[in-house]
Amino acid sequence: MHIIKRILGYLGRYKGKFIAAIALLIMFIALNMVSPYISKLMVDEVIRGGDRRLFIVLLFAILIVAAIRGIVQYLRGYFLESVSQSLLYDLRNEMFTHLQGQSFTYFDDNRVGELMSRMTGDLEGIRAFIAGGVPVLLENFIYFIGTSIVLFSMNTRLALVSLAVSPFVAWLALRFDNRIRPVFSEIREHQAALNTATQENITGVRVVKAFAREDYEIEKFEKENRLNLEKNVKSAYIWAKYFPVMDFISGFCSVAVLWYGGRMVAQGVITLGTLVAFNSYLWMLIMPMRMLGWVINIMERAVTSGQRVFEILDTGSIITEKENPYQSETVQGHVTFENVSLHYKDQRALVDISLDVPAGNTIAIMGTTGAGKTTIINALNRFYDVSRGRVLVDGVDVRDWKLNALRENIGIVMQDVFLFSATIEENIMYGNPNATREEVIRAAKIADAHDFIMEMPQGYETIVGERGTGLSGGQKQRIAIARAIIKNPKILIMDDCTSAVDMETEFKIQQALKGIMEGRTTFIVAHRISSVKDADEIILLDEGRIIERGTHQQLLNRKGEYYNIYSQQYKDFKDFEGDRQVI
Repeated sequence: MHIIKRILGYLGRYKGKFIAAIALLIMFIALNMVSPYISKLMVDEVIRGGDRRLFIVLLFAILIVAAIRGIVQYLRGYFLESVSQSLLYDLRNEMFTHLQGQSFTYFDDNRVGELMSRMTGDLEGIRAFIAGGVPVLLENFIYFIGTSIVLFSMNTRLALVSLAVSPFVAWLALRFDNRIRPVFSEIREHQAALNTATQENITGVRVVKAFAREDYEIEKFEKENRLNLEKNVKSAYIWAKYFPVMDFISGFCSVAVLWYGGRMVAQGVITLGTLVAFNSYLWMLIMPMRMLGWVINIMERAVTSGQRVFEILDTGSIITEKENPYQSETVQGHVTFENVSLHYKDQRALVDISLDVPAGNTIAIMGTTGAGKTTIINALNRFYDVSRGRVLVDGVDVRDWKLNALRENIGIVMQDVFLFSATIEENIMYGNPNATREEVIRAAKIADAHDFIMEMPQGYETIVGERGTGLSGGQKQRIAIARAIIKNPKILIMDDCTSAVDMETEFKIQQALKGIMEGRTTFIVAHRISSVKDADEIILLDEGRIIERGTHQQLLNRKGEYYNIYSQQYKDFKDFEGDRQVI
């Protein structure tokens, strides 16, 4: 009931429409309850009493009631659907906004397909409950109470016979509820797994085809699909097992009333018209009993969906801002790492890192895969919080900064380039939505992207596919560089951003970036010596620790790990005479 109450709590935003819908529902029920009484008058006063004038009046009354009932039913449906769709809109926006505030850790721990399932299927389950479950539940409750009162007012003994089976129906409904609830939870979990399998396969379809693993993926999908089928069949079996019994009990109730009521008519205790009306009202009493299972079914679906939706909404981000966070309009870009250590769960990523990068300086970070290069960047952007030590920007701990203010002053080209399904211009302008076309072109030229963009069918208006499909790795990287440049940040981060371009293009980009990097604090993460050699300081990482640091020439003179990397990369160009390097 806690989940149901929480779902219903969202209706407060649309109280006016919802109250109007309930008022129309009550009016609809009242009109329905008039019809059996008209039938009673038709039998007793017209057919048996011979009152022909009343016959015309009653026919006219039936038409009026039917017309009003149609209008009321239309308005009720409109208001309920409007409320349910508005609630769905609010919940979807709230979930999306909440996800935007989550840290990288949250997305590390949750699969995209799972989140998509909750944003679609689970929210639709809640909407269906508001549009169908709540009104049907209220309708049945009002019918049951109202009809019971009318039946007792007509004849107490016959009313008791009508209600005699109610306890058995209630008992069956509770058993059905206990059986169906865990099955619905399993169904939602398997649907999420199925969505995840589908999403991952479609996203990675090029890898699947490259390794000829279509049969394996089909088998994996079939397995998830089979589990989903089995759970739905199990749900249908439970449904099929209980509902015929409920229908039989409801039908038995009708037989009992007709048998007992028929005897009362024969004995002259009640009129035939009363029995006809009683039988009509009886179906209004039986209907809630028959619908009880359906109501429980849709309620359990809503509860299961609500649990999964509110699980997301109740998960706070581990990256939080202070009550009055720091922000400044004049960022210098002085970055300091003070004895920083960072762990991903139980995995050590950085150990006792200390750096001081004055504003306008360039620092290069090298190391093997998994050494912690990108982790330093993540800590600076506060994508993850450090486990120990401090990261400072202009002398202020990044945990004290307003997140948007911090990140707006950092331009980053990530190692894993992501482009949106939009035009090239829109992808570049993502870094600065207010940029002009001239600024877009200038950024593209600096990133050596302008020429290949102009060769495309629609130039800057060319729409790239999902994640940049249709572009080469180097092209995507150059657009990502332009996206970071157009932001005009005080701190520029190049996370292995030229790894997918050839050395000639890399040289062009580096030459163009020299002017852009001037006056900006720049972090260059790279594997190539040519990308880092001009940095003010170069650090080498290994297993999260700094093992070497210095300028290009200083590190070469030490003949350590940096020298070994240099020798490997330039062994075909190195002039060994006198140990003199060509770079």
